[in-house]
Amino acid sequence: MQQRRARAIAMTADEVDAFLAEQRTCRVATVGTNGPHNTPLWYVWHGGALWLTSLSRSQRWVDLMADPRVAAVVDAGHDYDELRGVELRGKVEVIGEVPRTGEPVPELDGPERAFGERYMRGPMVHDGRHAWLKLVPEKITSWDFRKLRAAGGRSGS
Repeated sequence: MQQRRARAIAMTADEVDAFLAEQRTCRVATVGTNGPHNTPLWYVWHGGALWLTSLSRSQRWVDLMADPRVAAVVDAGHDYDELRGVELRGKVEVIGEVPRTGEPVPELDGPERAFGERYMRGPMVHDGRHAWLKLVPEKITSWDFRKLRAAGGRSGS
């Protein structure tokens, strides 16, 4: 029964793309020497990857340089029957210089343009404190509880 429900509420690939393009904040979980660490970050979903800009002197950065495995969650909804979200798991890769100062890196052209438009309403600003992490998900899990309501399922937990 649980497996059927999970399939019933899973988003399609197009729904995942649309959802990730619409939301603004993800929560990134890392593992460090002191255990799990979870922090919110702005992101862009571009070219099938989650692009994160992180302070290069943060605990998150230290954790990821020692162990690049990460889980990122993007979710929305208030009431139970509105909850929806996506979890992306995999390993991050550093792209560009650390910290980022704006040296030409063709792979960053699209993500930086999208990030600047989305969060800065203009071009990407390089502050010399952040650097880029790219997560090409090895596993994506999604849920959209609104599908239960549409299928006549019950709400509540």
